[in-house]
Amino acid sequence: MQNSDKKLDVQALGQITAVTLDHYNQRATAFWEGTRSHDVSQNIQSLLKYIEAAAPFSIMDLGCGPGRDLKTLIELGHQPVGLDGSAEFAQMARDYAQCEVWQQDFLKLDIPAQRFDGVFANASLFHVPSQELPRVLKELHATLKPGGVLFTSNPRGENQEGWHGDRYGTYHELPAWRQFMTDAGFIELEHYYRPPGLPREQQPWLASVWRKS
Repeated sequence: MQNSDKKLDVQALGQITAVTLDHYNQRATAFWEGTRSHDVSQNIQSLLKYIEAAAPFSIMDLGCGPGRDLKTLIELGHQPVGLDGSAEFAQMARDYAQCEVWQQDFLKLDIPAQRFDGVFANASLFHVPSQELPRVLKELHATLKPGGVLFTSNPRGENQEGWHGDRYGTYHELPAWRQFMTDAGFIELEHYYRPPGLPREQQPWLASVWRKS
């Protein structure tokens, strides 16, 4: 994995999507067993506390996986819609959370304008190649209602990207991530590192919350 200025063509982007999604489709059950008990309540509350609309909130869970956080949002009284590129995850999420789930490639989003009060992108946007990230962020900006809120949490790094096994990822530090977000029209509300209560070198996750300007 390394920093690279080489532009990815359509074929390379298609391979990134196909191989990464195949990784998750082939390991869907193991992934669910390994992540279903993860506590991301800090992240969910960081999104919800900044939404200024009247509850219940309309929320898109981008990269919803098998539906853990969809079910939590429903139990909190909100109205989530899941979105995941993995066909296996999308069906698991429908079965588990009993709500609407869209199967869509992150690089080919087809999402309605001004539909959601919030977007919850927990451990998902890091799969978007950096050259495509500005476009994807603008699509998320457009699907939010005026003043809507976007939560993101991604594994951080030194702005490198590439293959990690059979998954493609981008690993940004805060200044670079902040530039992507502000260029897409978002205003920063908060950022923090996870897991909480540990030295920074033991906090591999960068979480941030943004408002649509």
